[in-house]
Amino acid sequence: MKVFKWLLRILPIVYMAAIWTMSSLPSNHIVELPDSQIDSFIKESLHLIEFAILYVLLVLASLTFERRTFTPLWNIACAVFAGLYGVSDEIHQSFYPYRSASLFDLVKDITGILVCFYFIRGALFKGKFVRLRRVLERIQM
Repeated sequence: MKVFKWLLRILPIVYMAAIWTMSSLPSNHIVELPDSQIDSFIKESLHLIEFAILYVLLVLASLTFERRTFTPLWNIACAVFAGLYGVSDEIHQSFYPYRSASLFDLVKDITGILVCFYFIRGALFKGKFVRLRRVLERIQM
């Protein structure tokens, strides 16, 4: 169980490094689909989940610490941190000629975070989403 907790604690850092690295590369460096419209659609859609995943990883890492540490305020801090990392990623991309930074991408990033925030907040602090709550509470133990 200790290995699992440490893995959850390290994952957000590894994921942030992966985001930073991929933001430094051309968008077609890792994969490019034959149909450019589908390729563009999928890559633009990933903005909705990229930083939502970071937020969820931050929550999971936080849950591995003492039970009382994960409060509604700490949950907000995780969401804000993920959003600010999204801002820094857009700024970072603006320095590369083959990448673009846009306010619309940032809106998609924050939308994904807010959707996950709604579910996690509801499960842990509002008595909703019982199955999700059970999963998250198992991580807290």
